[in-house]
Amino acid sequence: MARELLLLRNGKAEAAPPRDLKDGGKRQVQRVGVWLQGQGLLPDHVRVAPSARAKVSAQKALKAGGASAGIIERDARLKSRALADALNCLADMPADARRPMIVAHRKMLEQLARHLTGDPGLLLPTGTLLRLALPDDWHSLPVGYAEILKLLHPESLPERFPFPGPGGSEWRDRPAYYYRQSAVIPWKLEGGRLRILVITSSKRNHWVVPKGIHEPGLSAQASAAHEAEEEAGVLGEVGAASLGEFTVEKWGGVCRVAVYPMRVTEIFDQETWEESNRSRLWVSPEEALQHLKHDGLKEIVRRFADTFSTQ
Repeated sequence: MARELLLLRNGKAEAAPPRDLKDGGKRQVQRVGVWLQGQGLLPDHVRVAPSARAKVSAQKALKAGGASAGIIERDARLKSRALADALNCLADMPADARRPMIVAHRKMLEQLARHLTGDPGLLLPTGTLLRLALPDDWHSLPVGYAEILKLLHPESLPERFPFPGPGGSEWRDRPAYYYRQSAVIPWKLEGGRLRILVITSSKRNHWVVPKGIHEPGLSAQASAAHEAEEEAGVLGEVGAASLGEFTVEKWGGVCRVAVYPMRVTEIFDQETWEESNRSRLWVSPEEALQHLKHDGLKEIVRRFADTFSTQ
């Protein structure tokens, strides 16, 4: 049985180090990810060059396609400009990976693509996807051994994203998974009294609780716990049941945010807290209601605090 190989050029990045993806570059690879999902062609294994722009390109494409980024594997050989390194990377792909994907930069990817297709003039602009059919055995891949099934440029795809997924009747500014979010109310007991942790927003202009996009491949609770670790620098036990949800209008649509309680068991110091540029503050429920600005979230906090007052 023939196997397929997907080659994805990283999205458009900044010209100067550290060469982070531009917003337009993120949208390029996200459009490709949605296309892969709609065609039923999502990869089952992903190798990326050891750069942030390659890794983020892979993450954005997979998540936009509703897939987990957990299948991404960093491969230092993909930083090389030597064709032999790329071919060795292919040779030791897992045998059960029937449609793996490589995400790398132009020089490496074009060199590999030209070898496999036998086309010396093949170009892969930023965000471009090349889908190839190959024989089952990848231990020896001479020139021109692959068949081009699709050369997809992101500019040929719609700029907006179908909601709630491929075939959806609504179009939004971001991939569908952006509009499902989760949050936690971090709490502890201090002298028998409930205390709630609030943090400053990313722009440090108001107080919030840890909240973020529900990551594909994670449960809502696990995704919320991840946000708490990053944004608030805390670990804890997330409740199994949601306390409720509220909505936020953003990105040309409505985000639905499920809220979970999290009993804090560990607090990171400034050196190990990933987003220590924020401030954090333990407050009483009454103070939390004064600090938070979203009415829907405040109502959930109020109901949560009431469960303690009746105990």
